[in-house]
Amino acid sequence: MTPSIRAVPITRRPDRQLVQLLALGTAQVLAWASSTYLPAILGTAIAAELQISRGIFFAAFSLSLVVMALIGPLVGRRIDRIGGRRMLLCSNLALASGLLMLAFASGIFSLYAAWCVIGVGMGLGLYDTLFATLVHQYGKSAGRLIVGVTLIGGFASTVGWPLSSWMLEHWGWRWCCAAWALLQLCVALPLHYRYASNRRSGDAASTPILMCTVKPASPEATAQPQAPGRRDVAYLCLFSGATAFVTSAMAVHLPTLLSLNGATAAQALFAATLLGPAQVAARLAEYGLTQHSKIRPLTTARIATVLHPAACLVLGGLGGLAAVPLAGACFALLHGAGNGMISIARGVLPLALFGPVGYGALTGKLALFARTMQACAPFVFVLVLDGGGLRPALLLSAGLSLAGFFALCKLRMRVL
Repeated sequence: MTPSIRAVPITRRPDRQLVQLLALGTAQVLAWASSTYLPAILGTAIAAELQISRGIFFAAFSLSLVVMALIGPLVGRRIDRIGGRRMLLCSNLALASGLLMLAFASGIFSLYAAWCVIGVGMGLGLYDTLFATLVHQYGKSAGRLIVGVTLIGGFASTVGWPLSSWMLEHWGWRWCCAAWALLQLCVALPLHYRYASNRRSGDAASTPILMCTVKPASPEATAQPQAPGRRDVAYLCLFSGATAFVTSAMAVHLPTLLSLNGATAAQALFAATLLGPAQVAARLAEYGLTQHSKIRPLTTARIATVLHPAACLVLGGLGGLAAVPLAGACFALLHGAGNGMISIARGVLPLALFGPVGYGALTGKLALFARTMQACAPFVFVLVLDGGGLRPALLLSAGLSLAGFFALCKLRMRVL
């Protein structure tokens, strides 16, 4: 008698998930390097050739962040319904189109139009969209992939700033923009087409994924996640907005900030490139803390928010001394470590506290406030730098980080 053959359910293999993680992380590196990290290197050159002030240029970049903020809630709700693959593909097309428009910009109108299109691409393709896409596919287990993707994405500044500087020096800013557009079309777009998914996994909770940062405090918390109250959302908005302002300001003005402290252009660029390794190292440390020491994500988020004020104390305290290069390196390492952990916290905290149901809509609301603050940062910070110098700029960014820390401390009273 012929033995019957029983069907065995097929699960996703860890090596397949590793490839997906590497692909999506690489696409994030290209997205951040060709958008948010671009003005820090090209801003002065573009403003000089178009005969406009730096304030006018950074106002154009701020406008792109406003556009990104406005489309955030719509993107989040749509991902909740159908997944994020189309959004990510459209982001590559929008970023490439905006970068080509920027390459051919000849005045204020074309400059602002180009940054508006780039803003659409950022709203469709940066971390918030990818996080929501992964949550749609994997459910609460997506926190494990969020860490892996951000580990790779943390090298965006390390890759983007030196590469943009090299292209600016050898090719000029217009060809630099065109080269980034080509990378969006030829590298990032195929990666999203192949590895981003709209499928919602029915066994997301049991899917083996490589890394984890979300550990619920108790089985009861896993079974019945709390619905976010208005105060909870308000505190999360304050945390997201304050830290988003600091992240955006440093992403655009960090080399200039270090130069004002006395560093040469080469020293400032070297210190700024330490940002990426610091982000990745901090994320690995957070993984160890949450996995082996069972420290909750809210605790690591609090630690992260105080690292930037500590960095400001180092830079301000050593300003004008012989150890200027060391001060710049320490500032970049401390700020990068805090920023690396915060970028995970923005994606993980809503998931850990309130569960996967409505995650896209909630993060869309948070993103609207955070991205509004992010949009203000480049323009406001350049005004403070040009008008008051180094110390007022450090006081502003340190104070906002401490406000985010206060919000997280109040949040603990309601959800833990």
